[in-house]
Amino acid sequence: MTERRRDTSPCCEPPPGTPAQAMFPTGPEAAHAARAYVRELLADDDLKLADDRLDDVLLIVSELVTNAHVHGTDPGDSLLVTVLTTAETVRVEVDDPCRRRPQLRDVSAEQTGGRGLHIVDALAARWDVNDRPFGKKVWAEVTR
Repeated sequence: MTERRRDTSPCCEPPPGTPAQAMFPTGPEAAHAARAYVRELLADDDLKLADDRLDDVLLIVSELVTNAHVHGTDPGDSLLVTVLTTAETVRVEVDDPCRRRPQLRDVSAEQTGGRGLHIVDALAARWDVNDRPFGKKVWAEVTR
Protein backbone atom coordinates (compact mmCIF):
# COMPACT_ATOMS: atom_id res chain seq x y z
CA MET A 1 0.00 0.00 0.00
CA THR A 2 1.36 3.43 -0.86
CA GLU A 3 1.51 6.25 1.61
CA ARG A 4 -0.80 8.91 0.22
CA ARG A 5 -0.10 11.92 2.43
CA ARG A 6 3.44 11.29 3.39
CA ASP A 7 5.56 14.37 2.91
CA THR A 8 7.06 14.50 -0.57
CA SER A 9 8.62 17.95 -0.40
CA PRO A 10 12.41 18.17 -0.51
CA CYS A 11 12.47 19.65 2.99
CA CYS A 12 10.52 18.56 6.00
CA GLU A 13 11.68 21.15 8.50
CA PRO A 14 9.23 22.21 11.18
CA PRO A 15 7.74 25.68 11.00
CA PRO A 16 9.70 28.50 12.65
CA GLY A 17 8.98 29.47 16.22
CA THR A 18 9.52 28.17 19.68
CA PRO A 19 8.01 24.72 20.12
CA ALA A 20 6.16 23.56 23.19
CA GLN A 21 7.59 20.26 24.43
CA ALA A 22 6.85 17.74 27.15
CA MET A 23 8.27 14.35 28.11
CA PHE A 24 5.94 11.50 28.99
CA PRO A 25 6.88 8.14 30.50
CA THR A 26 5.81 5.28 28.28
CA GLY A 27 2.84 3.24 29.29
CA PRO A 28 -0.82 2.90 28.50
CA GLU A 29 -1.54 6.27 30.13
CA ALA A 30 0.90 8.18 27.89
CA ALA A 31 -1.64 8.87 25.13
CA HIS A 32 -4.16 10.29 27.60
CA ALA A 33 -1.55 12.53 29.24
CA ALA A 34 -0.25 13.73 25.86
CA ARG A 35 -3.78 14.54 24.66
CA ALA A 36 -4.47 16.55 27.81
CA TYR A 37 -1.19 18.43 27.35
CA VAL A 38 -1.88 19.26 23.70
CA ARG A 39 -5.50 20.23 24.43
CA GLU A 40 -4.33 22.68 27.11
CA LEU A 41 -1.64 24.14 24.85
CA LEU A 42 -4.05 24.71 21.99
CA ALA A 43 -6.69 26.19 24.30
CA ASP A 44 -4.16 28.92 25.18
CA ASP A 45 -3.06 29.47 21.57
CA ASP A 46 -3.85 32.89 20.13
CA LEU A 47 -5.30 31.29 17.00
CA LYS A 48 -8.12 29.03 18.10
CA LEU A 49 -8.77 25.80 16.25
CA ALA A 50 -12.26 24.83 15.20
CA ASP A 51 -13.59 21.98 17.35
CA ASP A 52 -13.43 19.45 14.51
CA ARG A 53 -9.79 20.34 13.76
CA LEU A 54 -8.93 20.10 17.47
CA ASP A 55 -10.49 16.63 17.52
CA ASP A 56 -8.33 15.69 14.52
CA VAL A 57 -5.16 16.93 16.24
CA LEU A 58 -5.98 15.08 19.47
CA LEU A 59 -6.72 11.85 17.62
CA ILE A 60 -3.40 12.16 15.78
CA VAL A 61 -1.65 12.70 19.13
CA SER A 62 -3.29 9.55 20.48
CA GLU A 63 -2.26 7.48 17.49
CA LEU A 64 1.34 8.72 17.34
CA VAL A 65 1.91 8.35 21.08
CA THR A 66 0.27 4.92 21.18
CA ASN A 67 2.36 3.74 18.23
CA ALA A 68 5.51 5.05 19.88
CA HIS A 69 4.62 3.33 23.16
CA VAL A 70 3.72 -0.01 21.56
CA HIS A 71 6.38 -0.19 18.84
CA GLY A 72 9.13 2.26 19.79
CA THR A 73 9.88 1.99 23.48
CA ASP A 74 10.92 -0.34 26.25
CA PRO A 75 9.84 -0.10 29.90
CA GLY A 76 11.45 2.95 31.50
CA ASP A 77 11.72 4.90 28.22
CA SER A 78 10.13 8.30 27.66
CA LEU A 79 8.49 10.00 24.71
CA LEU A 80 8.94 13.62 23.69
CA VAL A 81 5.84 15.39 22.36
CA THR A 82 6.39 18.68 20.53
CA VAL A 83 3.72 21.08 19.28
CA LEU A 84 4.40 23.89 16.82
CA THR A 85 1.65 26.20 15.64
CA THR A 86 1.47 28.69 12.79
CA ALA A 87 -1.38 30.63 11.26
CA GLU A 88 -1.79 27.77 8.76
CA THR A 89 -0.98 24.56 10.63
CA VAL A 90 -0.63 22.68 13.88
CA ARG A 91 2.31 20.29 13.84
CA VAL A 92 2.64 17.48 16.36
CA GLU A 93 5.89 15.53 16.70
CA VAL A 94 6.51 12.41 18.78
CA ASP A 95 10.10 11.30 19.40
CA ASP A 96 10.89 7.80 20.60
CA PRO A 97 14.18 5.89 21.04
CA CYS A 98 13.57 3.23 18.35
CA ARG A 99 15.02 3.63 14.83
CA ARG A 100 12.46 1.29 13.23
CA ARG A 101 10.21 3.36 10.97
CA PRO A 102 6.43 2.98 11.09
CA GLN A 103 4.72 1.95 7.86
CA LEU A 104 1.19 1.87 6.58
CA ARG A 105 0.16 -1.73 6.22
CA ASP A 106 -2.83 -3.57 4.89
CA VAL A 107 -5.24 -4.70 7.57
CA SER A 108 -8.27 -6.92 7.38
CA ALA A 109 -11.61 -6.31 9.02
CA GLU A 110 -10.81 -9.10 11.49
CA GLN A 111 -7.65 -7.46 12.82
CA THR A 112 -8.00 -5.27 15.89
CA GLY A 113 -4.87 -3.18 15.35
CA GLY A 114 -2.76 -1.70 12.61
CA ARG A 115 -4.96 1.27 11.73
CA GLY A 116 -3.14 4.06 13.56
CA LEU A 117 -1.15 5.39 10.62
CA HIS A 118 -4.20 5.07 8.37
CA ILE A 119 -6.01 7.41 10.76
CA VAL A 120 -3.06 9.82 10.78
CA ASP A 121 -2.88 9.62 6.98
CA ALA A 122 -6.58 10.43 6.64
CA LEU A 123 -6.57 13.39 9.05
CA ALA A 124 -3.18 15.05 8.48
CA ALA A 125 -2.36 17.37 5.62
CA ARG A 126 1.05 15.67 5.63
CA TRP A 127 3.13 13.44 7.86
CA ASP A 128 6.50 11.76 7.80
CA VAL A 129 9.29 10.22 9.85
CA ASN A 130 12.68 11.80 10.52
CA ASP A 131 15.56 9.68 11.73
CA ARG A 132 17.27 10.96 14.86
CA PRO A 133 20.68 9.99 16.25
CA PHE A 134 19.00 7.88 18.95
CA GLY A 135 15.59 7.08 17.53
CA LYS A 136 13.06 8.77 15.32
CA LYS A 137 10.56 11.60 15.14
CA VAL A 138 7.12 10.93 13.65
CA TRP A 139 5.29 14.13 12.84
CA ALA A 140 1.98 15.21 11.35
CA GLU A 141 0.55 18.56 10.35
CA VAL A 142 -3.12 19.54 10.43
CA THR A 143 -4.28 22.59 8.55
CA ARG A 144 -6.37 25.10 10.44
